Amino acid sequence: MSLIISNIALHFLSKKEETGEVLLRLGPEDVAASSKIENFVDALHKIYNSKGSKAYGHFSSMPAEGDSARFVDIMESYLGDAQSFHQFSSQAANLLKNELEKYDLAETGYLIVCHYEYMGGRYLLAAIIPISEHYSVDGELNISADQHLDTSKLQLAARIDLFDYQDNAEGNRYISFIKGRAGRKVSDFFLDFLSCEEGLNAKEQTQTLVQAVEDFVAVNQFDADEKQQTRKELLTYCKEQKESAQDVSLQELGDVIKTEENGQDFYKFCQEQSYPIEESFPHDQAVVNKVTKYSGYGNGISLSFERSHLGQDVVYNQANESITIFKVPPNLKAQLLALLENNAKQNQPATMAVESSNEDSENDF
Repeated sequence: MSLIISNIALHFLSKKEETGEVLLRLGPEDVAASSKIENFVDALHKIYNSKGSKAYGHFSSMPAEGDSARFVDIMESYLGDAQSFHQFSSQAANLLKNELEKYDLAETGYLIVCHYEYMGGRYLLAAIIPISEHYSVDGELNISADQHLDTSKLQLAARIDLFDYQDNAEGNRYISFIKGRAGRKVSDFFLDFLSCEEGLNAKEQTQTLVQAVEDFVAVNQFDADEKQQTRKELLTYCKEQKESAQDVSLQELGDVIKTEENGQDFYKFCQEQSYPIEESFPHDQAVVNKVTKYSGYGNGISLSFERSHLGQDVVYNQANESITIFKVPPNLKAQLLALLENNAKQNQPATMAVESSNEDSENDF
């Protein structure tokens, strides 16, 4: 396994329904990194990486309120060996408890604080993992209920890239965190707990990247097939970077996207055009996924097709807001033909019954 745990702590936060008081139960002082815990953290690491709705930031320069230390202060104390990991994680849990009490939220569960290494990187992960109830049945058909950590519902989590932080404390993206759900400010108190400010906007950076690629293929007068191939090369590269949790690099993209005639690469093009984009950055995969396809969903209709088909196999009529598809996908065609055949069979008996009824009426006269 590529993941190595340096330290891990587990604390429990609950909230009294009557008073709203947040209760904190600290976990054991020393947690041995067994194979089960390593597998758990490895799974948590992968779940966190797979979250598409992440934002990036840095520690705030604002001083702490009152006597309480900031998260970065107690983290520095731990990293500098001035206190143990358990002392650090306990202080962090109390900081989180204080922030939770300020908000009318029921976001409680187990606080995981883990210092680990993965593929040459060093990270500090802080996450609240919610609890879900599950049921089981024994041989006597007795139903019992129990609780488990529901990592699939992970929403409150942040990870600090310690190498990036220690090399560039003035940077704006060494902290990544999962964005709050739409219409809710659930993540606000978690950012306050970390004293974190949002910095690099991955979505804006990715949108600029996509626009730069579109400009590149237009300036170099690529034909329709070449444009689509270039978009697919961008999509493939970004997917690979996402899967390996690596930043998108403009210089690497220059080796992937280039013209055959004069050999001009995409990286040189970006430098000449002075796009407001970083040399490398964590990207938003959801934005890149749209470069090769048009898609939409609404009113029970879902439609998706490659951009190269627009105007040829797929025609949009703006006047009456209709879309005509000239080459129906074989699997959809088979379903439609089966439906028409089935409808014809259902209508046939009804027709025969009407004809029989008419004959009987004529015989009566």
